[in-house]
Amino acid sequence: MAILLLLLIVVLFGLGFLNPIWWVAAAVLVLVAGRSRRDRGSGWGRRDGSDMREYRDYEARRDRQDRWDRRYSRRHRARWRREDRRDRERRA
Repeated sequence: MAILLLLLIVVLFGLGFLNPIWWVAAAVLVLVAGRSRRDRGSGWGRRDGSDMREYRDYEARRDRQDRWDRRYSRRHRARWRREDRRDRERRA
């Protein structure tokens, strides 16, 4: 389907040298094809939703990194040391 659409756009562009209205038709066809592809949510060859899986993996990695940074950042280091010291004192 994409090859036929591309062929039609090329033909309309070629006919534009005879009559400029064909260039307008080719431009409209390009815009309509671009919008319909974007609205469907699929890329130029992705049908399996791998882009969503990649985003979920990225999001999970980002959340884990945020939790790590919150726990071990310099800003909270004294609090964590204090809590660790209290835990050691309770055990002793």
